[in-house]
Amino acid sequence: MAKMSYGRRLTQLAELDPERPAVTCGESTLTRLQLEERANRLAHDFLERGVEFGDMVTIALPNSTDWYVAMAACWKVGAIPQPVSAKLPARELQAILELADPRLVVGVSEDVTDGRPATPIGYEPQSTDTTPPPDAISPAWKAPTSGGSTGRPKLIVSGDPAQFDEATPGVFGSPTGCMVMPGPLYHNGPLIWSVSALLAGSHVVVLERFDAEETLAAIDTYQADIVYLVPTMMKRIWRLPDETRLGFDLSSLRQIWHLAEPCPDWLKQAWIDWLGPERIFELYGGTEGQAATIITGNDWLAHRGSVGKPAEGTIMICDADGNEVPTGEMGEVWMRSLREKPTYRYVGAQARTREGGWESLGDNGRLDADGFLYLGDRMSDMILSGGTNIYPAEVEAAILEHPDVTSCAVIGLPDADLGNTVHAIVEADEAVLPREALVEFVGERLARYKVPRSVEYTDEPIRDDAGKVRRAALRAERGA
Repeated sequence: MAKMSYGRRLTQLAELDPERPAVTCGESTLTRLQLEERANRLAHDFLERGVEFGDMVTIALPNSTDWYVAMAACWKVGAIPQPVSAKLPARELQAILELADPRLVVGVSEDVTDGRPATPIGYEPQSTDTTPPPDAISPAWKAPTSGGSTGRPKLIVSGDPAQFDEATPGVFGSPTGCMVMPGPLYHNGPLIWSVSALLAGSHVVVLERFDAEETLAAIDTYQADIVYLVPTMMKRIWRLPDETRLGFDLSSLRQIWHLAEPCPDWLKQAWIDWLGPERIFELYGGTEGQAATIITGNDWLAHRGSVGKPAEGTIMICDADGNEVPTGEMGEVWMRSLREKPTYRYVGAQARTREGGWESLGDNGRLDADGFLYLGDRMSDMILSGGTNIYPAEVEAAILEHPDVTSCAVIGLPDADLGNTVHAIVEADEAVLPREALVEFVGERLARYKVPRSVEYTDEPIRDDAGKVRRAALRAERGA
């Protein structure tokens, strides 16, 4: 077994089975050989444009086979791929470009990059050379962005080089497998899962954008063994009519991974009852990678509501004064990597740290006697109302049980008497689900003080396709 660059690994896969599908998106499919040759052409083009070892290359492409070609081209020249949303407003993109200072921006025209070299969507490389460039190992295999709790962008540059180890190919793919990826590729979860599957030799089937029925159809059509989801996707799939949802063959699935946002207990139970606990896996961790927990469906049934035990790194729960709390008590979740080398570095932010190598992402949680972690909300999202802590995720889970609610977000709004009151922003039709009916529904499930005092209806998506919602931005938009 040997270690090799990501670029060399893609070449190796093309040599082993050139006609096996590597990536599919919509009507476009690239075989391993086609991916290899297109990535090599683009890599030579990058070199001609002055991209050098260690340079960042910002990739602003939508979900597509071209996204994987651009990522592979970066690795082949030793550059660091820096993926961002293809839908970023110019101002937000500029803020990221100022941080990344990329040598090249892929997927936009130069008139929005403030003079930085750029190539538009659909760009065809000038180079016709399909041979691999001189082998290189990128010093960081990815550098995704995060808005963070403040809304200011930051880069999270991986501490791992773009190096594949044949001895540990990972758990997200295999030479005969297929992964269905319905999430946006610029987010860290979809990025890690799909790239890991690709490098392991799996056929990666990525949706242009999430659609509940199309996700099930892709699993059925390609007989996928792994699918990546977030709870928002799980809910929309579950709410399909039974005759639609049950009409697809999902027997090929070995692993259903979900992460990125809290999963309500009722929804997780529904999926376990539908597809069996042995197929359901959940992961909790940050892009920073200091630590991560994993829980199987069977373990979840024994530790209902938990996100698992540490699979990487270690976790400690502390109070506001930094003292470790007793088992079962809520506090701030602190993580520590057990690796000698840092798992990441920030550009544009400072980590929240404490002595001993501990870091916090701002989450609240508790550990049970068996070492299983249970999460509350981000500290910055918690609502203090009348001296009582209210966790938005708990209220959201109750609201989402209603069949007429597509999505929701719960925030605190300033109140002269209570300090804050619970405000629900609900993606639903008010004519079908009036405020009084929704409040009554939630009141049957939660204590009175947790029930929203105000409800706001919208027909716009509240969460993105990765299941993310920025409560700080929602509060700011409402003057809170």
